[in-house]
Amino acid sequence: MQKHVQWNVWYVVIAIIAMIAFNDALRSWREVQPLAYSEFLAQLDAGNVEEIRVSNDRIEGTLKRPLADGRTRFATVRIDPELADSLARHQVKFSGVIESTLLRDVLGWVIPALLFFGLWSFLLRRFGERGGLGGGLMSIGRSKAKVYVETGVGVTFADVAGVDEAKEELREVVGFLKDPTRYGRLGARIPKGILLVGPPG
Repeated sequence: MQKHVQWNVWYVVIAIIAMIAFNDALRSWREVQPLAYSEFLAQLDAGNVEEIRVSNDRIEGTLKRPLADGRTRFATVRIDPELADSLARHQVKFSGVIESTLLRDVLGWVIPALLFFGLWSFLLRRFGERGGLGGGLMSIGRSKAKVYVETGVGVTFADVAGVDEAKEELREVVGFLKDPTRYGRLGARIPKGILLVGPPG
């Protein structure tokens, strides 16, 4: 059962990683191609920028006229204005790198999931060893009946007084329990219970 739980944990982890990777790939496909920051400034000076959206570290926008490759949408990384002016004065082409958040997303989702399932498996194992909640959950459907076999009793049917017919029927039941195959070939079926009435002896 413990091995089965561990496999289930890995299935969940693999599914989460696959979902995050698919989401990141889809988002990358939908995003526009990056544009060098110096090229963005050149397009801005030329009056070719129609609209921009500025975030903490990213700029996305639309151009009035398409570039040489035919695109009108762009994305670039924000750079410190003073640094940008210094680089522009020295005619240095510069650009920003749009970092992928795949690793951060994986760590943010997978690590908590691993901790949760690890703690869950540990608690199930601990409770199972102590016969607590985990043991109760794992033992659903299991019979709690115990078989007691006493040896060396030393009492036989010859020591028991009573009706010979009842004693013979009990002998048949005992014989059936000892060799059920032989009685089964005759079509016999084991009784579900034996009712003994009257005082012993």
